[in-house]
Amino acid sequence: MTFSLPRTGRFSILVAALAYTGLTFTAATASAPLAAAQSGPYYSATFSAPVEDNRAVAGGVAWACKDTKCVANKGTSRPVNVCRGLAREFGEITSFTARGKELDEKKLAKCNGN
Repeated sequence: MTFSLPRTGRFSILVAALAYTGLTFTAATASAPLAAAQSGPYYSATFSAPVEDNRAVAGGVAWACKDTKCVANKGTSRPVNVCRGLAREFGEITSFTARGKELDEKKLAKCNGN
């Protein structure tokens, strides 16, 4: 026995899936930097060179960037892993702060891949 939905049922599921994906992506990329700006960022990073993109997703976190600084809300990974993902995306990080605590030199070197 084969289970099959009518054509309108399949179309409804497709539309619902696309709407959910669009809303989820919008929430991940738009509201996280806005919330970070309102309540203060959880992560803060400074780069050795200016960043070209003003919004990006790196290290599993949505970032808002301007010049050599980027900020973001809390992610689910350890700070050094978030830092490493951000360094892969944008380049060398000169300082990285998570919840007001700056990474030490050893962890920052690990973040930059040294």
